[in-house]
Amino acid sequence: MATDRLDALRGPVPPRPHDARAIAALAANPGCARRAVLDAAGIDKDSTARHLGFPAPFGQSRFAITRGDVFEAQVKANGCAGLLRLLREVLGLPIPLVAYHDAADVGAHLRHAHTRALIDRAARDSDDAGTFYDHPLLSLEIAGHTSYLEPDVVAFRLGGRFHIVEIKSFAVIDGQAEPAKVAAAARQAAVYVLALRRLVEELGHDPGRVSHEVILVCPENFANRPVATLVDVRRQLAVLRRQLARMTGVGDLVSGLPSGLTFDLAADADGVPTRPVAELAEAIGTVAARYAPECRSTCDMCLFCRDEARDEGSTDLLGRHVRDELGGVAGVDEALALAEGTRGPADGQEEIARLLRLADRLRAESLEPAR
Repeated sequence: MATDRLDALRGPVPPRPHDARAIAALAANPGCARRAVLDAAGIDKDSTARHLGFPAPFGQSRFAITRGDVFEAQVKANGCAGLLRLLREVLGLPIPLVAYHDAADVGAHLRHAHTRALIDRAARDSDDAGTFYDHPLLSLEIAGHTSYLEPDVVAFRLGGRFHIVEIKSFAVIDGQAEPAKVAAAARQAAVYVLALRRLVEELGHDPGRVSHEVILVCPENFANRPVATLVDVRRQLAVLRRQLARMTGVGDLVSGLPSGLTFDLAADADGVPTRPVAELAEAIGTVAARYAPECRSTCDMCLFCRDEARDEGSTDLLGRHVRDELGGVAGVDEALALAEGTRGPADGQEEIARLLRLADRLRAESLEPAR
């Protein structure tokens, strides 16, 4: 069974739960089999990368975390009064007041059940009243394991629809925010939308009542004044669904792996990995990766995979657009040989070989000194 095979790959440790950031990262590189297998097995990718000598280059500083907490507290102060003002602007709220429920009031062990009860009651209520749900706890099944997720702020109901509100501390300068950060926030918000839709459906209601438009709240310019924007996450939802479905069918990926393969770190009594690094690297290498430069901000294994791609001379290093344009040309040396005409194209490479030769000729002409 696939579950037994995944347990064997992980070794004698509990599966690592997925948080919203980790699930959102699945949608960042849906074509990577290595990521799908490691996540489906619940592998601790951070510990694995560190043991291999390639710790991830990202992570929030204490200052950034503190700044985010302060900004979130400001937006949520006084029963989300400031957030209500923002939602009046972006959603055109006709109502002057809203109800406020803190799902954390019942304690951590009951919060998921309490969230279900609150959402069910709101979905059954025919009264067109707005309601904030602070600290809701949602769940999402990932390859047979349940992950619990807490949206940054709240789900808001108006006119029978729920909206996910996501608070981020990166700034919006002159109406523009850094595209990569907005994209990451959209992927994370899509995780919450999907989890809330599945909850609403489980409760017997129409999942379409959860809006695909999320409200992104960020500080404006160089002050801490919050500003809200509607972000459409339908594309992120589609990618996320495909990747989760792919992980559910991960048995097809693991069935072709060598018998006895394991990614177990063989930790000692103190939790220190003892497995030989070269042995672990060889084991990881049996599952194909699809590295892209964007992995450096989303996947703990990024530097290991980049080093692997560099050793192989893979076109993955050049970015997804270039790699996809090159089609069946997998190596940089192969692409250069086709461009220079020192290697004939294989079947199906005729068109890309012609384009590479044209590009090489144009490059040579542009480098010629002016006459």
